[in-house]
Formats: sequence, C-alpha cells, structure tokens
Amino acid sequence: MTRVALFGGSFNPPHAAHQLVALYVLETQPVDELWFVPVYSHPFGKALAPYEHRVAMCELVAEALGPRCRVSRAEEELAQRPGFVASRTVDLVHHLAGPDRTLRLVVGADILGETGKWYRWSDVVAAAPLIAVGRSGHEVPAGSAVTGVAMPEVSATQVRELLAAGGPETPELTGLLPKRVLRYIATHHLYQP
Repeated sequence: MTRVALFGGSFNPPHAAHQLVALYVLETQPVDELWFVPVYSHPFGKALAPYEHRVAMCELVAEALGPRCRVSRAEEELAQRPGFVASRTVDLVHHLAGPDRTLRLVVGADILGETGKWYRWSDVVAAAPLIAVGRSGHEVPAGSAVTGVAMPEVSATQVRELLAAGGPETPELTGLLPKRVLRYIATHHLYQP
C-alpha cells in the first residue's frame, strides 16, 4: 500500500516555500510519496499562467526532491470529463483513490479558516486526512491539528508582482523561487507585462 500526500494548489508559480513544505512532509510525515497537483482552472476564477507552464515548473521543483516526489495531471484529467464545472478537491481525491494507495491532503494552516468555502469538506477530509502545515502570518483556528513547523512567508502574489515590476533579475526574488523555476520563468517570459 503506497501512502501518498497530495499537495494541490495553483502553483502560480511554485515557490521556495512550496518546495520546503514538500520536503518537510516527505521527511516527517507517514507518507511514501508526495504528488504536486496543480489546479487546471482556479475554482474561484483567478487568472493563472497556462497549465502546461505551471506543470513544467512543478516538475522542476519535484525533480529536485527526488523519486518520492512527482507531479500529477489529475486535475487536467478531471477537466476533460463531460459536465466538468469546477475543480473540486472531493472529486480529485475520489479520482485518485485506489485499492493500492491511501491518500493524505497537504494544506496550509490558512486553509483551516476557509473550510466553509470548500465543497463537501467533511468528505474530503474523510477520504484524505489532512496534513496541515503552519504558515507564517496566519493564525491557526482553535482546535486545529497543525504540524510543528511554520513555513516561511512567501506569497505567489508577491512573486508575480515582483516579476511584473522588474522581471526575473529583480534582487528581491532571491530566496523566493527555486533557481530552476526562476530560469524557466525568464526563458518563457512568464508573469511579465
């Protein structure tokens, strides 16, 4: 039985804190693998870089973490189904569930205060129990179980703003993005006007 941690998100772009979370989960939690799962389209309508670019950047992040880490295109598979309306985590966990694997869902502590916005949250947690990672700058709701570490405060919004204002050479980007992701962004002219 393979124990898989699903780490979903926009990854617009994947940044250093995402990579740190993945490594932390692989090294400290009872899982065998971690799968980055980039959303195909944002459930709340946010504009995203093209899916192929976000997948490619996640693959660069996963590759650096070794064979226990990979990228799943499950969200794309779900989006191709007839009647697809929106990306829902409950659909994702049911799609990826199988007799040969158990699932866990990696979330930032900031999500714990927003569970009312999630479709069938209790079904999600039943199918893929949470691994909640602390996130700097976000309070943990009372009674929530969160791992014993908080990840650095890195925001994809902040990264995109820095890229739009000054491009990939912006000094403030140092330490916010893995080097390979930054090179990919520069090569493909992402997040720049």
